[in-house]
Amino acid sequence: METYINLCSVLFYGSAALFSVFLAVCAILIAISNRYPIIMRSRKEKYFMDPNSGKFVEFPSIYDKSTLHLSVIIPAYNEEVRLSPMLDECIAFLEDRAKDGNFRYEIIVVSDGSVDNTVLVAKKYCKQLGIEKFRILELETNRGKGGAVRLGMLSARGAFLLFADADGATKFADFSKLEQSLKQALKSDYLLEPEVCANQMRIAVGSRAHMQDDAVAHRSIFRTILMHGFHTFVWMFAVRDIKDTQCGFKLFTRKAAMMCFDSLHVERWAFDAELLYIAKKLNIPVTEVAVNWTEIEGSKLVPIWSWLQMGKDLFVIWLRYQIGAWDIAQQKQK
Repeated sequence: METYINLCSVLFYGSAALFSVFLAVCAILIAISNRYPIIMRSRKEKYFMDPNSGKFVEFPSIYDKSTLHLSVIIPAYNEEVRLSPMLDECIAFLEDRAKDGNFRYEIIVVSDGSVDNTVLVAKKYCKQLGIEKFRILELETNRGKGGAVRLGMLSARGAFLLFADADGATKFADFSKLEQSLKQALKSDYLLEPEVCANQMRIAVGSRAHMQDDAVAHRSIFRTILMHGFHTFVWMFAVRDIKDTQCGFKLFTRKAAMMCFDSLHVERWAFDAELLYIAKKLNIPVTEVAVNWTEIEGSKLVPIWSWLQMGKDLFVIWLRYQIGAWDIAQQKQK
């Protein structure tokens, strides 16, 4: 009997101590968090250089009306090796589309504080295409992939905005699948009615979920457990109806991009999950589209550590929203 009482006491005081720690963590998170995102951007980062004239030109704003059909935002951190093959494929596809003059596009490469020759590689393409089709946003310090994508999005002119990883793991031709998905959902063609489509809210995300069985077959048991663990965390703390939140190939209408990226807090790897969480909270429809994907050497992700880090980040993101430490800026504006 005495042993039972002692055990109950230990459980009671232990639970009380854990709850106290949890309340303390929540109080600290509320104290140190900005409820709404503060988007930092230096004066230099508001301009891009025309390599043909040497002049600096101010970036436009996503809050302005769209002036072309598609903006492609490519975040790049130390990507001097992988960037060229990706751009070659991307530009070949877009230039083929633009031959008849009814399709206008731009590419924005966002160098996320790169210390290698990423910017020099991008400048060669900028010289060839000109600044109407190709622009480089040079961030003075490394923000993280989410921070780089956001500033690229906020500087874009397109009615539709796509962000695509610099490694070219997703074949750019699969843009047609995402494009068709949005056109069907919007019941309108952004090539004919760009402003009508720009002002609607819709997102199409590339997905590798259909490749999961094959991926499991080639992974170790430990990495497979980690993968399923991460997916479980996404299901618990972010979104439940999207099987692959992390594929770096996502297409937004202009208004959807403005609303989501204006409210984004996370600037590093877990930003995709928060982005889709925000979309869900703002009732923005999201369609998942199967794409072709090939693993490219040189990834900045360290599989075990990165997945564990993102799992922790997902929980903290969820907790901050639940306790009111974070909120969605667009809901405040409403």
